[in-house]
Amino acid sequence: MTQTVKYLLDESRIPKFWYNLVADLPVPPPPPLHPGTLQPLGPDDLTPLFPVSLIQQEVATEREIEIPKPVREIYRQWRPSPLYRARRLEQALDTPARIYYKYEGVSPAGSHKPNTAVPQAFYNREAGIRRIATETGAGQWGSSLAFAGALFGIEVEIFMVRVSYNQKPYRRALMETWGATCTASPSEQTAAGRAILAQRPDHPGSLGIAISEAVEVAAQRDDTNYALGSVLNHVLLHQTVIGLEALAQLEMADDYPDIIVGCTGGGSNFAGIAFPFLGAQLRGGRKVQLIAVEPAACPTLTRGPYAYDFGDTAHLTPLTKMHTLGSTFTPPGFHAGGLRYHGMAPLVSHVKQLGLIEARAYHQLTCFEAGVLLARTEGILPAPEANHAIRGAIDEALRCKEEGVSRAILFNLCGHGHFDMQAYMDYFADKLTDQAYDEAELAMALAGLPSVPAV
Repeated sequence: MTQTVKYLLDESRIPKFWYNLVADLPVPPPPPLHPGTLQPLGPDDLTPLFPVSLIQQEVATEREIEIPKPVREIYRQWRPSPLYRARRLEQALDTPARIYYKYEGVSPAGSHKPNTAVPQAFYNREAGIRRIATETGAGQWGSSLAFAGALFGIEVEIFMVRVSYNQKPYRRALMETWGATCTASPSEQTAAGRAILAQRPDHPGSLGIAISEAVEVAAQRDDTNYALGSVLNHVLLHQTVIGLEALAQLEMADDYPDIIVGCTGGGSNFAGIAFPFLGAQLRGGRKVQLIAVEPAACPTLTRGPYAYDFGDTAHLTPLTKMHTLGSTFTPPGFHAGGLRYHGMAPLVSHVKQLGLIEARAYHQLTCFEAGVLLARTEGILPAPEANHAIRGAIDEALRCKEEGVSRAILFNLCGHGHFDMQAYMDYFADKLTDQAYDEAELAMALAGLPSVPAV
């Protein structure tokens, strides 16, 4: 039995604690604000939406937070996820770089999202909640929460961004197979949805709108909580199992990354792979170049100002300080639906402001080219979102070739593309195009950023 197989079969290799970056930051992140008073949010302000245990994690400052045993027992189904050396990709690129990827597509839902869906469902069940409302873009988060809801006996209601609802029917079917209900957003079921449709009946939807609908449903029913698949601190916390495992696996391989690349939409999978390494660096460890890659059609980190903004279009959520394109911004319907969000996780935004990470933006055609190359060398078909990280990793590997240096590059392959075949069919048929956002719409959305006094 090889060392790798032993690792995969050894449940003791599953982390027992999540890692909280806040404990090691040189400057604390700005506080979230109440949407009505614009004063710093208190824990009680979040109780209509979240169980107390998740609220405590949201504001936690300790470095390690224990993973409950029932959650670790479910993690055993796919964790630790494998870390691969991409030797055939290295050969195809003729690069001296050592390329590694952490593969999260082995989860039941096919992505990294169950890493947080399972604990969120667990904590809600412990609090006596039997119904959760949420949103989803490409469907990876929605299917993951549907999976977790089935395990814990929780009814899940999902509002799926309309353009993805139409593009990805198999994601929808997966959610329904696990017992969830899935509705195209904007919908007629909520006041927020009806208001959007009244202005534009053919609205393609956005994550901001879908969040508004889910929050509205949760706020109006005592038996219903809300769950978010990215952005918030507790979500990023849960995803750090990825980077913690990668640290241990690379130690087994007697290597350490010089460069880490992750795709970014809301920020959870990038934080999951990068934050444990960043924390080690902040505690005096090796310096690592951390690269967040986002879509050029929704360039939150590379174009959006760092400002307080709402997380949803109807302004039902707290204000957080983040890189944002404006809560009313609607990105074009490119295929990486999980990256079509107007804002970036406050913690990811904060570390960018501190100069601890860098950001790049790519158009979708060059990302699909990179994903196809990975599929033809490593055999794994990536999700459109993951293609952005692959593009960034390949570019770094080619830079190593140009400079004649060998660096270790780690990227997070956050999910497979088995439910995204229409995107690949469109790519091979030359129907996929590089889409651009509307500059006038962006200017209007940014003009509507809330005016917030100094906190």
